[in-house]
Amino acid sequence: MKKWLLASAAAALLSAAAVAPASAAYKAEHRGGTMRLVARSAGGTVDPQINYTLQYWQIYQGLYDGLVTFKKAAGAEGFTVVPDLAEAIPAPANDGKTYVFKLRKGIKFSNGKDVTVKDVVSSFQRIFKVSSPTAGGFYSVFVGADACLKDAKTCTLDGGVVGDEAAGTITINLKAPDPELFQKLALPHAVVLPADSPMADAGTNPLPGTGPYMISAYDPNKGMTMSRNPNFKVWSEDAQPDGYPDVIQYDFGLTDEAEVTAVQNGEADWMFDQPPTDRLGEIGTKFKDQVYINTLTAWWYAPLNTNLAPFDNLKARQAVNYAVDRKTLVNLFGGPVLASPVCQVLPPGFPGHEDYCPYTKNPGTKWSAPDMEKAKQLVEESGTKGQKVTIIAEDTAVSKAIGVYLQSVLKEIGYDAEVKPISPNIQFTYIQNTNNKVQMSISQWYQDYPAASDFLNILFGCASFTPGSDSSINISGFCDKGIQAKMDAALALAVTDPDGANKMWAEIDKAVVDSAAAVPLFTPKHVDFVSKRLGNFQFNSQYYWMVSQSWVK
Repeated sequence: MKKWLLASAAAALLSAAAVAPASAAYKAEHRGGTMRLVARSAGGTVDPQINYTLQYWQIYQGLYDGLVTFKKAAGAEGFTVVPDLAEAIPAPANDGKTYVFKLRKGIKFSNGKDVTVKDVVSSFQRIFKVSSPTAGGFYSVFVGADACLKDAKTCTLDGGVVGDEAAGTITINLKAPDPELFQKLALPHAVVLPADSPMADAGTNPLPGTGPYMISAYDPNKGMTMSRNPNFKVWSEDAQPDGYPDVIQYDFGLTDEAEVTAVQNGEADWMFDQPPTDRLGEIGTKFKDQVYINTLTAWWYAPLNTNLAPFDNLKARQAVNYAVDRKTLVNLFGGPVLASPVCQVLPPGFPGHEDYCPYTKNPGTKWSAPDMEKAKQLVEESGTKGQKVTIIAEDTAVSKAIGVYLQSVLKEIGYDAEVKPISPNIQFTYIQNTNNKVQMSISQWYQDYPAASDFLNILFGCASFTPGSDSSINISGFCDKGIQAKMDAALALAVTDPDGANKMWAEIDKAVVDSAAAVPLFTPKHVDFVSKRLGNFQFNSQYYWMVSQSWVK
């Protein structure tokens, strides 16, 4: 009966997915009003060079700018990199190792100060000084980055980022050509901030930006208010168009159920968290014109700490991979219309993806069923049977349900397991810090940009593992020097042979899967549930719903 109900809800939502987003040009009569967003919790620090959550990256679109950015357009066009604070995307020089950016004139921060070359240079230094999560993964290719990674406080990026105030240019010098440089520069971690910004995590104190909105109030226990930036003027519709609402109010503290009800009643215009499974049928039938479903290049996974017992043992990690019933997990998320079983790191359709599924009843290219007999055998062989395992989940309906299910699986194959849900506001940073000794957790990863390295090198590369840090995105603590060497070779090859590099990434994907450093769970689709008064919904493949580009009646 439960499976039938899930299928019915999914079918209803599938029909809702056919509703096409509006694409008409903005109309002056729609400008104004207050748009209200709701979420279970805040997303942590508001520092754009530190925060690494989908929740805040989505809203940073209208707050901050970099030298380049992803185009503010619907669909896959949103993966296109366009000039932003820079006048143009420069041609490479010095065999692909040097780029000279010309800074636009007349752009101001929300505090009224002009954006200068000095601000740009300081912002790149700040990436390292604040220990941004991607300093070592994305920006270590800069000349001078090695010294910055060794001693962040004295970081100058000497010779790597050079400003010329008179010419209005910023020259970036690389140690080696990087085929993904512009995508990395288009991310929030590379936005331009005032040179006098604190060289430490800004926490709850918003930093001035250049977008059409600014954060005028922030209390992570209550909410965030984004009001118009009085100093904003459109310099590029592709990079940073003006927004519709006068105020965007983001309230925190609602349960998933309360979020759905608030949108239904017109008390909120959009909910960040995915609707609980038991509400899908209702919103997919009664409110189908207010639902948008989009496929994501993302995965849900369970990192296994390769440096702590029992998962410092390969056979123990493989056992969990064999034991997990991914069909059950798909149903916990909302059924096959909203998720698909996944066996590997790279999502289907992503560069470098080749079907591979070793941990299943019938190993091959597709997942079929769990193999509990094999799992129990591996636990016995590992000598870890009976050990205690704590699973850290987010305190949300879906994540808790997945945690409880994984707990039952671990118990069935021989472990003493428990699940510990904690607030989404701190869960992501908590599971990254080795001081918290997290053995197993539930997490999600949504692409930074469409490249295989963004999944494999970031999540399982040696440079992404920083013991004792809240910004250690390699949650598994996995570092295999042989695999890392292949990643480095693939990155280098991509400069001249992208197709050849993707073939290498396919092999790397298989090697990481064989290491069982994490349990792939499923690939999700995203459900956006909006109010009746919200119009011009547009979904950008890079940053998802473009908040400021919708209007409210």
